[in-house]
Amino acid sequence: MPGAGRRAQLPEEVAAWIRERILTGRLRGGAHLHLERLADELGVSVTPVREALLALRGEGFVELQPRRGFTVVPLTRRDVEDTHRLQATLAGELAARAARDIGPQQLARLEALYAEMESAGRCGGEIDELALLFHHELNSVADSGKLAWFLGIALRYTPRRFTSGVPGWRDMAVADHREILVALRNHDPYGARAAMHKHVTHTGRLLTHHLEQSGMWAGGD
Repeated sequence: MPGAGRRAQLPEEVAAWIRERILTGRLRGGAHLHLERLADELGVSVTPVREALLALRGEGFVELQPRRGFTVVPLTRRDVEDTHRLQATLAGELAARAARDIGPQQLARLEALYAEMESAGRCGGEIDELALLFHHELNSVADSGKLAWFLGIALRYTPRRFTSGVPGWRDMAVADHREILVALRNHDPYGARAAMHKHVTHTGRLLTHHLEQSGMWAGGD
């Protein structure tokens, strides 16, 4: 059926849109989510919005209250810190496994991605997508599907694109990925684990500071 695949993706896209706004503080804890208003804003029907909110309820981002409908669950500083601790552990183990198993062609792809990232960093360009591709490629090399799946769940608590508003992230990311790449070249699992853990921890600290500065936890959460 023409368009069937696109319709199947709609709830996931709506969920990603709402999730991103919660993670960046544009939707705060306690905010009521009106299905019709969200549907109008996104140009979709109410059905994918409702399906998206039910999925987000399962992830802990929203709750369904009697007679109130869907509301945003407060995202605390501890939530952000805890998810990055988990991400650092999982991503570090994946990097260690990739360092042990990486082959010449896989390393060449990561080298090329890093070269693009470094060039974009020098020019002040956006490196979000390049960083995502680097991590995706690295996790593929690790060949640990379940571990990567758990990391993917934890990553839902990190906004996918936030670097433009976070001072220092671009330079930090370029430097950190250089360290990760050196460990991969040397087939050094201990160095790769440490470099990846450091990178994810850096990212979590910068994100926490950014959200704090934006007033995310003005009430002291």
